Amino acid sequence: MVSVGYFLSSEEFSPRELVHQARLAEAAGFERLWISDHFHPWLDEQGSSPFVWSVIGALSEVTSLPISTAVTCPLIRMHPVVVAQAAATAAVQCEGRFVLGVGTGEALNEHVTGEQWPPPQVRLEMLEEAIDVIRALHSGEEVNHRGQYYTVDHARLYTLPEQPVPIYVSAFGPEATELAARTGDGFCTVMPDADLVRKYREAGGGDRPVQGGLKVCWADSEEDGVRTAHQRWRNELLPGKLPSTLPTPADYAAASTLVTEDMVRGQFPCGPDADRHVAAVREFADAGFDEVYVQQIGPDQEKFFEAWQTQVLPRLS
Repeated sequence: MVSVGYFLSSEEFSPRELVHQARLAEAAGFERLWISDHFHPWLDEQGSSPFVWSVIGALSEVTSLPISTAVTCPLIRMHPVVVAQAAATAAVQCEGRFVLGVGTGEALNEHVTGEQWPPPQVRLEMLEEAIDVIRALHSGEEVNHRGQYYTVDHARLYTLPEQPVPIYVSAFGPEATELAARTGDGFCTVMPDADLVRKYREAGGGDRPVQGGLKVCWADSEEDGVRTAHQRWRNELLPGKLPSTLPTPADYAAASTLVTEDMVRGQFPCGPDADRHVAAVREFADAGFDEVYVQQIGPDQEKFFEAWQTQVLPRLS
């Protein structure tokens, strides 16, 4: 079966809460961790957004689980040189149990420096060049680079893990999936899309790991779960390219007024029915995923971990 990890939501929780959840996840039997890398939450109701690299340092001291960023955008807000150093340090702290997940990002996080938000094709080109820069720096050699989008001037990393940091590439469409197959050590996405997994493997991804993200809301009733999921994550149902172009949480709030509770009910497993939660994970397994990371929406974290430890994870082993 698929390996099941826990998805730490930097948009919903403070650094100390995320560290506490990592402890609970390991004790409950989850096998690995994802953690999101954002400057803003999508919605004000989510209410948080710590600097992920500080949190990863704290996580390395309290858990032995592998950790992946899901995902870091090394394009604008953070230069690839800075991301390369952050990832190398995280890998040292985690004793090699660290994966750098990267993607083309969203305007929500990247516009904050005042730079123009590029169109999708340019962002793909920037990501490919950024990955090349990061890999070059992870070699330990001095790097000089004059590329189309980035300049690196006599840069060398001195704190490095024993092995280069694996880089997994996030993708939701065909062009990004081909880039992931061409440049990444693994692939990550958030829908159990068997066609996308097949495209990745046929485009050159082969048997490299495929990660998926899943949101659920364990609650005392389905109605309670739907209400919480709609309040915190209705933005997840915005269509097309809209999620990558809106610049502020207020814009997401305005757009997501179109998302109803019934739409959320159909998107997320909500409530105390263990069968629904098991089925959601198996959907990823059936689509060919190697790893699935489950995020509990809302404040009932302890209740979620207890339920999954006793009612869900034993059926997935």
